[in-house]
Amino acid sequence: MIVTPQELSAINGQAVREYPSECCGVIVSRGGERRVLPLRNIQDELHRMDPNRYPRTSRTAYHVDARDYMTIERLLQEGFSVAVVYHSHIDVGAYFSETDKRQALLGQDPNEHDPIFADATYLVVSVVPGRVQTVAAFRWDRSRRDFVAVEPVTSPPAHQETVE
Repeated sequence: MIVTPQELSAINGQAVREYPSECCGVIVSRGGERRVLPLRNIQDELHRMDPNRYPRTSRTAYHVDARDYMTIERLLQEGFSVAVVYHSHIDVGAYFSETDKRQALLGQDPNEHDPIFADATYLVVSVVPGRVQTVAAFRWDRSRRDFVAVEPVTSPPAHQETVE
């Protein structure tokens, strides 16, 4: 299972609400428990503070707030794992861009390093004005040292909670 229908509905809703900014978030799991955790995209704040270092706005990029990373770290310490990392693309297709790959790999060489969440599925939601156009999913393939497309299969949840 990659995402449940309820999780996909929550992710799609966030993507539409945050349009024309990219949204971002994770789904964490522990046993049968899963939580959708929307994250704050602070790309516009960074761009305003230093446009030379951060030339892109939230329309074409996302940068997760450090406080949200601390929340993820706390959940990892509580035994959760990151099952899904998601973000949206604005007015373009749902594909895993070179920037997406660099972010997942923390800028490291894919021939030498796995992504920080190597066992997670990376979900990309394409949003056009007012609606989700497509959703695509990608997983790290250790033998290819690259991300490959997978079907964003859904199934009913055991126990799920949305954290906002």
